[in-house]
Amino acid sequence: MNKITAFGSAGIFAILASLFAGQALAEQPQPWQLWHQPPASDMAARIEWFDLYTLYFIVPITALVMVLLLIVMVRFRKAANPVATKTSHNSLIEALWTGLPIVILVFIAIPSFDLLNRQLLPDEEPELTVKATGYQWYWGYEYQDETELSFDSIMLRDGEFADAGKSDKAVYPRLLAVDNELVVPVDTMVRVLVTAADVLHAYTVPALGFKMDAVPGRMNETWFKADREGLFYGQCSELCGRDHAFMPIAIRVVSKEQFETWQSAAVEDLESANKALMAATQTDSTIKLANKVQTAD
Repeated sequence: MNKITAFGSAGIFAILASLFAGQALAEQPQPWQLWHQPPASDMAARIEWFDLYTLYFIVPITALVMVLLLIVMVRFRKAANPVATKTSHNSLIEALWTGLPIVILVFIAIPSFDLLNRQLLPDEEPELTVKATGYQWYWGYEYQDETELSFDSIMLRDGEFADAGKSDKAVYPRLLAVDNELVVPVDTMVRVLVTAADVLHAYTVPALGFKMDAVPGRMNETWFKADREGLFYGQCSELCGRDHAFMPIAIRVVSKEQFETWQSAAVEDLESANKALMAATQTDSTIKLANKVQTAD
C-alpha cells in the first residue's frame, strides 16, 4: 500500500503535470468558443463585464421586438384583419418609444464612457515601454530602455515547431505560435507604441484587453497590465493583404525576476534566452500543478 501511495504522490502528478502544465498557461481561441477568453488583466475583466451588462438590455429588447412582430403578423394579417386601421398616431406609444430608448442608452453610456476613459487614461505610469511595428506579415518589437533589445516575431510554419522546441500544440497551436514571443513581467504597466511600416495593421490580444490600430507614419499608444503569468495569443485585426491571417501575436508574461534574467541574456543571444525562459516557465508550471495534486491527495 505504501508503494502505491508513493506512486500516487510522485508518479500521478508528474504525468498530469507533463500533460496539462502548458494548457493552464496559454490563453487562445477555442473551437466553438461563445464567450471571451479568460481575462488576464483588470481591463479585460472590465470589458467582459460590460459585454455581459449590455446583454441584459439587448436580450429583452430583441425578445420584445420578436414578440411584437409575431403579434403583428398574426393579428393584423389580411385574413384576420381585412379592414386596415385608420389610426394615425398614439401619443402614449410615441412617448414610450422615445423615452425608454433614451433611458436605456443613458444606462449603457455611463459605464461605456467609464470604460473608454480607463482605456485611454490609465491610473499608473508605465514601467516598461515596447514598440510594436506591423509588417507584411509579421511583428517587430523594440524595448524602449537602455538594453536596446529588438527582434522580429514570425509565425512558425509546419515543420518548424520541433526545432523551436514548441511541439506541444496545446501551448503552441498552429497558426498562432511564433518563433520569438514578446516577453513582459507580470503585474507591470506596459506601454505599447504601435505603428506599421507598410499598410494598416491592428495589434490585438483579447485576454489582455487591448486593441490598437497600426498606421504607417503614425505612432499610436495603448497599454496593458497582466495580472497572471502565461502565454497569451492575438492576431492582426485589420485586413492587411495576402497573409493577413498568418501574422499572430504572442505575449509571454513571466515573473519580474525571470524577465530581468531573460532580458539580460537576450541582448547577447535571443534564441538561447528564449529556450532558457521556456524551460524555466515549464518547470514552474509543473511544480505548481504538482503542488495542487498533492494538496488534493
